[in-house]
Amino acid sequence: MNTRVKRLALPLGGALAATSMIGATLVTSANAATAPAKKTVSLASATSAQKIANFWKSNGGANLKAAAQFTGAEQTNQKIKLGGGDAKPDGKAGVVAPIGQEKVTPTKVKNVNLPKTIGKVFFTVGDKEYWCSASSVQSKYHNLVATAGHCVFDEGVQNGALDNWVFIPGYYQGKTPWGIYVGKAAYTHYDFAVYEDYDSDYAFVTVYNGITYAGEKQVTKATYDAWQGYKYAKDVEITAAEYQKCKDAAGGETADCWAKADPSSEKVVPYSTPLSSTVKMYTKEVTKDEFVAAGNGNHNFNQANYKSFPKVAADIVTKEAYDAYTGPGYKKMVDGAYTIEHYFVEYKAIVSPGAVKYYKTVFFIEYYKDAGRLGDNVGGQGFTWNQKVGQPVYAFGYPAAPHPDGDKPFTGVTPKWCYGKTFAAAAAAKFKAEAQIGLKCSMTAGSSGGPWILKYSSTKRLGYINGVTSLIGDADVNGRIDFATSPYFDTETYSIYKSAANLWSGSIVTKDGDIATKA
Repeated sequence: MNTRVKRLALPLGGALAATSMIGATLVTSANAATAPAKKTVSLASATSAQKIANFWKSNGGANLKAAAQFTGAEQTNQKIKLGGGDAKPDGKAGVVAPIGQEKVTPTKVKNVNLPKTIGKVFFTVGDKEYWCSASSVQSKYHNLVATAGHCVFDEGVQNGALDNWVFIPGYYQGKTPWGIYVGKAAYTHYDFAVYEDYDSDYAFVTVYNGITYAGEKQVTKATYDAWQGYKYAKDVEITAAEYQKCKDAAGGETADCWAKADPSSEKVVPYSTPLSSTVKMYTKEVTKDEFVAAGNGNHNFNQANYKSFPKVAADIVTKEAYDAYTGPGYKKMVDGAYTIEHYFVEYKAIVSPGAVKYYKTVFFIEYYKDAGRLGDNVGGQGFTWNQKVGQPVYAFGYPAAPHPDGDKPFTGVTPKWCYGKTFAAAAAAKFKAEAQIGLKCSMTAGSSGGPWILKYSSTKRLGYINGVTSLIGDADVNGRIDFATSPYFDTETYSIYKSAANLWSGSIVTKDGDIATKA
């Protein structure tokens, strides 16, 4: 057997560059090699997974909507050898059937219907939110996602993996139709994780059961304090009787149950009123005439005694703002400039006796329901390796970035596809990619991590993943992206996939709708 084994002596310097159960009828290669050196990273424990889901779903999915396509330096402007390189089988071909199709022969492609399995993976780099493309893939527990390695791993950050990693199938403008699936553990080749060798730019991520929003409810403070999911508190007005009951139960006024003066009951008193703890000082803008009239400190205006406040401000404005202004300020021209003078007085107010309102803090939690396993909800593509180069595939993804010439035909909102025969490709030396496969494709950044599917049935929307978008580029240097590359899936890829495909994850939601309490 001619198993490709590449181990690099020195790490690659510089920035990351990129677009950067097994099924019942599992067919294995007769020459399956011993598992290669793989890199495994824990992404989230069960107790932290809900917090990650909250990060993305809170505030109406604001962080999801703020995310941008992950680009890094994924576009290679250097020469790429098309039709060359070392991509080739290292043993017999093998396949793992798609979920639900373990004993079904795929139909021929006629119309191109998008696969239900595809979606976006979201993660953070520092304080920025990003996304890549990805797909659900067959696994023993129906809980596996296939994407590009650079959409999961980064040796330059703590733990070697990107933060707050989730997969959302069918994502559309903040909506999560089948739930949010938080990553539990990620698998890739050691050469990619440590040396950024793009011949192995793939990752398989085991995800927990999905989470969907089930509602919110008011709870006790004890439940609120113990709740690990999203929660909030707000102050509400209560009756005097409710306040007294709360106060008696607590043995006195507390931070969660209190009385305070009602600002709406404050009344204005003469400026000469002696200061007391109940008196408040106020500043108010008035007209120029009111300011002058109140200058002696004893002028009664609008049932209040004002004293001149030693502040006159002047604003120079445009003619349009000058003409439109209708406030109390005095308009005049000063040396040809449109000027508005503002005058202020100060006065005192005292709170009326007995004007009190009562309040308490009310606690709310959002609770969730288990959406079930990823593969049970959206299915999962099959998996194949050691396939001959030159077969037709569909590549799916969410392109969003503009072409090098500035044209921006894609939005990243809906998935797109490319179709064609693969060819051997060797990318620029900076990527250490000597054995990738290529595809003529115009999808721009944002498509990275999207699946390359062999024998795709548009009727069943299923086929066999044998690649993921890794690099994109402009081969003829005309300012338009015209090709994409993928790592070649060989026996080593299958071995790493198999490790990920046999990892159990389970639910992170308890019966009462909170997160699981065990890691």
